[in-house]
Amino acid sequence: MSKVAIGDGTVARRSAPTVRVLRVLDFLVANRGSRYGLSEIARELGLAKPTCLGILTELTAAGYLIRDPRTRGYGLGPALIGAGRAAQENFAVSALARAELEPLSVRYRTTCTASAVVGDKIVVLDATGPGRVQVGATYPFAPPVGLMYVLWDTDAALDAWLRTPAAVPLEQDERRLRTVVAECRERGYLIESTSAAGRRLYSLLAGAAGAEMPAELRELVAELVTSLGERVYLGSDLRPRKEHPVSLLAAPTYDERGRQSMVLTMYVGRAVTGAEIERRGTALAAAAAAVTAAAGGRPPLR
Repeated sequence: MSKVAIGDGTVARRSAPTVRVLRVLDFLVANRGSRYGLSEIARELGLAKPTCLGILTELTAAGYLIRDPRTRGYGLGPALIGAGRAAQENFAVSALARAELEPLSVRYRTTCTASAVVGDKIVVLDATGPGRVQVGATYPFAPPVGLMYVLWDTDAALDAWLRTPAAVPLEQDERRLRTVVAECRERGYLIESTSAAGRRLYSLLAGAAGAEMPAELRELVAELVTSLGERVYLGSDLRPRKEHPVSLLAAPTYDERGRQSMVLTMYVGRAVTGAEIERRGTALAAAAAAVTAAAGGRPPLR
């Protein structure tokens, strides 16, 4: 394992086998339209032929590469088309989101963001307003981080995320979680409340894989997060005139299949009345609906 500094000053570990796979893909992307044999690729990249053959075989089996049966040369495969289209759609839709988020940032004098799951990471695609949110920042898409990215998706997507190994030790209140899912789908937005220490959780996890955390840090973070859905307000928790400490609000956008695409968030970071929460949440949900419509998407049929 090698280490490399990333944008937020932390140090991430790099996997040598993964780096070799990426070098093969980068080489063929740089020389797209051409076919290269095993010996050529191994020589160009300084790889042992058995190692290179293993990489090429797996990438071909997965459809990321194709092998010409006549020349035995390797080139880019069809699986990359789907991956590229998905990434392009995410970044294109984020531009539509900015047009809706900027007025919200001005009206409520706060930071708004558009983010989505790209691969196995949550990625901040855009941000508006006065905050210091880093566009391009990544977070692990594993419990307890990421509920809002499957909350409005299919039950199968939610269950798949729940089966992902947790980033920190976690207890699960299944009844509470299912209630949160049902209410947020009905309401159209999520209301999250966290302590100051809880909000720092996302900064601690940014760009890091939970399995690589020191044991002491994992235990500390575990004290801040006890159960999925615990930080989400339910309708019965809110009173119109009472002030409630709110970290952020979140609402989903959808693609043409009715699948959850992005999450739009509005940061609050203070106590506001239940009536104000409803006003902001309704405005954020309307912005998300406008992005969905502009992108040619549709809400799911439940």
